[in-house]
Amino acid sequence: MASSLSFGSVSHVVFDVDGLLLDTESIYTRIMSTIAERYGKKFSWDVKVKQMGKSHNEAAKVFIEALCVPMTVDEYRQQVDSLRHLFAESDLMPGAERLIDHLYVHKIPMALATGSYSQEFQVKITRHRKLFEKFHHTVCSSDDPAVKRGKPAPDCFLVAASRFPDNPKPDKVLVFEDAPNGVQGALAAGMQVVWVPDEQCLKTSDDSIRQIKPTLLLKSLEAFRPELFGLPSYDQ
Repeated sequence: MASSLSFGSVSHVVFDVDGLLLDTESIYTRIMSTIAERYGKKFSWDVKVKQMGKSHNEAAKVFIEALCVPMTVDEYRQQVDSLRHLFAESDLMPGAERLIDHLYVHKIPMALATGSYSQEFQVKITRHRKLFEKFHHTVCSSDDPAVKRGKPAPDCFLVAASRFPDNPKPDKVLVFEDAPNGVQGALAAGMQVVWVPDEQCLKTSDDSIRQIKPTLLLKSLEAFRPELFGLPSYDQ
C-alpha cells in the first residue's frame, strides 16, 4: 500500500558498495585479522568502524596507528592486495538486487560511491556484473583524481552527483550507506541518507557513532519503502 511522502522527494540515488550491496565486510575482517595476527595484534570492530568507508590510504593509517604495527601505508596495501582475490567470493546483501532492479526498471538514475580502488572494485563484482551494469557510473575514491578527500568528507558524493547528465542538486539525491563515515559524508554533501549499519557497528565503544542522525535508519535494505522519498513504490 502506498504511503504519503515522509521525507524530501528525490530524483537520483547513490549507493555505497561494501557492506551495503555486497557482503564484503566479513571478508575485510578476515583480511585485516590475518594481517594483524602477523604482528601479534588483534583486529577489532572498534578499529574496523573507523576504517569503514575511507579511502585505502586513510584506512591504512587508521589500521597502523590503532594497532601500533611497524608498517608503512605501501606495505599495508601490498599485504591487502595479496589477499584481494578473496573479494571475488562476495555475495549480495539482502534486498540489494530487488531494490536495484526496481529503480532501474523505473528509470531512476543510480550511481556508486565506494572507497575502493577501481581494480579492487572489479574483483568484488565478479559474480554480479550484470547487476552492476545498471548503474550509470561508479566513483572509486581511492584512485579517482576528482576525489580529493575520502569519507567522511562529502567529495565522493558530490562527484557522483555531478556525473549524472542532469547534475542534480544535492537535496534531490538519496544516498544509501552502511558506514558511519559514509553517512557523515552524505549529510555533509547536503543529501538525504538511509543508513543500514551492521548491528555490530552500533555496539562499538565509540559513542559518537550513536549520535549520528541519518535521514532514515534501517536494519536491512529489505525494509526500505521507496515511496517515502517520492520514488515509485514496489506496488507500481
